[in-house]
Amino acid sequence: MVATRILVLAANPSDTAKLHLSREVREIQDGLALSAGRDQFEVISQWAVRPEDLRRALLKYKPGIVHFSGHGMGDQGLVFENDLGQSKFVSASTLAKLFKLCPSVQCVLLNACYSEMQAVAIAQHIQYVIGMNKDIGDRAAIQFAVGFYDGIGDGRSVEEAFEFGLVSIDLDGLPESATPVLKSQRSETKTEAEVPPDRPNDLPSTSSILWEEPEGLVPLDSLFYIERLPVEPDCYDAVIKPYSLIRVKAPRQMGKTSLLVRILHHAESQGYATVQLNLQTVESQILNDLNEFLQWVCASVTEELDLPDAVAEHWTETRGVVRRCQRYFERYLLPNIKKPLVLGLDEVDQVFEHPEIATDFFGMLRDWHEAGKTESIWRKLHLVIVHSKEVYVPLSINRSPFNVGIPVELRTLNMTEIEELIHRHELNLSEPQKQQLINLVGGHPYLLRSALYQLARGRTTLLKLLAEAPTEAGLFNDHLRRHLLNLEADENLLNAFRQVISTNHPVQIGSTEAFKLSSMGLVKYQGNEVLPLCDLYRQYFQKRLGRRA
Repeated sequence: MVATRILVLAANPSDTAKLHLSREVREIQDGLALSAGRDQFEVISQWAVRPEDLRRALLKYKPGIVHFSGHGMGDQGLVFENDLGQSKFVSASTLAKLFKLCPSVQCVLLNACYSEMQAVAIAQHIQYVIGMNKDIGDRAAIQFAVGFYDGIGDGRSVEEAFEFGLVSIDLDGLPESATPVLKSQRSETKTEAEVPPDRPNDLPSTSSILWEEPEGLVPLDSLFYIERLPVEPDCYDAVIKPYSLIRVKAPRQMGKTSLLVRILHHAESQGYATVQLNLQTVESQILNDLNEFLQWVCASVTEELDLPDAVAEHWTETRGVVRRCQRYFERYLLPNIKKPLVLGLDEVDQVFEHPEIATDFFGMLRDWHEAGKTESIWRKLHLVIVHSKEVYVPLSINRSPFNVGIPVELRTLNMTEIEELIHRHELNLSEPQKQQLINLVGGHPYLLRSALYQLARGRTTLLKLLAEAPTEAGLFNDHLRRHLLNLEADENLLNAFRQVISTNHPVQIGSTEAFKLSSMGLVKYQGNEVLPLCDLYRQYFQKRLGRRA
């Protein structure tokens, strides 16, 4: 039997971060040498590889597996070396053209950060290609390679060896097992009969989709942002009206910040200046002092507008710090920009926790909005306020910005929107499978995207997802534990939620508790009664909190 050649190519240019490539190659060789199939493989390693070295090695050795160890730079390409030992990029399209000419190659492993784009391109011509969808640590990269080649050496398929690589990362206690991605031509041609009965016909491994981790802000150009009509067009219309104020409220991980950046982007496209301030980034000591906090606001807006910092020279009035902040805006900031300003304030919940500044700060925002009705300079200021929690700060009805302007409450996705999100993940779920998934997570955008991402990447099956989701080992563990900690901090809420999950029917609880649980995103209203937002919450919290009628 002719041994399968594994061509290992290493490149670590002098102008890039040092990698432990020699250790990686040694671990691969040692693992294969100890394997049951050690006589079936021949490892050929080349170092300080230049692009021409890659071409010549492919022609000379005609390998079955090609392994690249080094750096990747996303759309710039893989990082090889030039004649001086410095970086030289090779693009995805060039690599695809090269591998198209190499019929002996059955598998390519790009053990480099941000190499998914190259993997997608090469997979047009090679049956199996592995890349990394984001940055991967040196240790995790080595562990993945060791696990992968241990599987190959044992005679396992590439798919199984890939799973061994992921498990190897997990066994080492590293949180990076979602980083490697497998692109397989075979998965595109599977028939329905070939798909395991508990797994949707859903693995578009050679898809050109650029996958995104379903966490945090959904990028502006993302395929996976789903509009919840009429929210977006209503906000786009409202934000460009003089002295507008938009209030976006929803529980955490419902898409508030993603909506905010789209509102700001729309305003910018209409010729408006925009500034986004995330109040979660403010140091706690600043939030304890109104004077420092308002100076921080002024300085931050000034910096974002690329204006000279003039806070100190305007902070000399003796009529109070709120007045100083207001004067800074109306005498310096607003006059020095030639267009309207949209100020987006994200995570204003942070201010709720500091009543010593909250009353004056929110009262000031209301004053600015009201001033726009009579003063031309304040007509230039448009506000977008984003928060998760209800406003429990005692504010006068005439001094609160939370009872004026346009209120926007982000809802869960409806059935049409859920169907569209499934389609964008290129999943072909049966109707029963769709219903199982919807029963589990409802239309919660973060939970749904997380589940679809794992299914689309082939990380799990639907049956496994359904079984593990409400457990500590499940996909949503962090999300669920955060809710659990919040509930345990409020005994009244905890007892009220116990009532909700103790039955399969809607129940009536105290109005205050129902309101707070709804604001947290744990329940939904059905008339005056409430029930868990989704079955995931019912299952998880029944086990964690116990049943209590």
